[in-house]
Amino acid sequence: MGQASKHKGFTLWFTGLPCSGKSTLAGIVAEELKRRERFVEILDGDEVRKHLTKGLGFSREDRDENIRRIGYVCRLLSRNGAVAIAAAISPYRSVRDEVRAGHEPGRFLEVYVNTPLAVCIERDVKGMYKKAMAGEIKNFTGIDDPYEPPHSAELTIETAAETERTSAARIFGLLERLGLAEAATEPAYTAEEAEKIRERLARLGYIEQ
Repeated sequence: MGQASKHKGFTLWFTGLPCSGKSTLAGIVAEELKRRERFVEILDGDEVRKHLTKGLGFSREDRDENIRRIGYVCRLLSRNGAVAIAAAISPYRSVRDEVRAGHEPGRFLEVYVNTPLAVCIERDVKGMYKKAMAGEIKNFTGIDDPYEPPHSAELTIETAAETERTSAARIFGLLERLGLAEAATEPAYTAEEAEKIRERLARLGYIEQ
């Protein structure tokens, strides 16, 4: 791999239902990219709403604006050699496609985290789905607001059918085939290391224990 390809910035955009596993995968991939000496920034949907898009609600218009702002930051990072990893529900296909179009060709990769609704509900330790089904939360994606799956994602991850380690390996396989990541010079991470990464992400507030 040439130096230009080695340091080419890009955006890795994880999309899927709430509790589908986006943030977990984003964190694992980010840790491995850093191990491979890449500069990485994660834009997690929940964290972004506390800072960059504070004040926006959950109407269609506000959700689209939230995604546009995340996409704009990702574009700036990626065109300057960084790897921008977005982990946001981003439920509407049209604005995701708009963000893709705003990137230079080859710098935007969409990863659809396709997790069955029943599995997402089971994973929901915060009880958001339960509240939404009880009518306590309105416009909740997957319950009373739609999620529109991608038509042409670069990769689809089935988290209910494969381990996190397998999913991460598939993502790196894609990045390596596209020349966006160098092959690991040694085995990536063991199951024990993957668990340590999960614990670290939980402490940082990216995922729930």
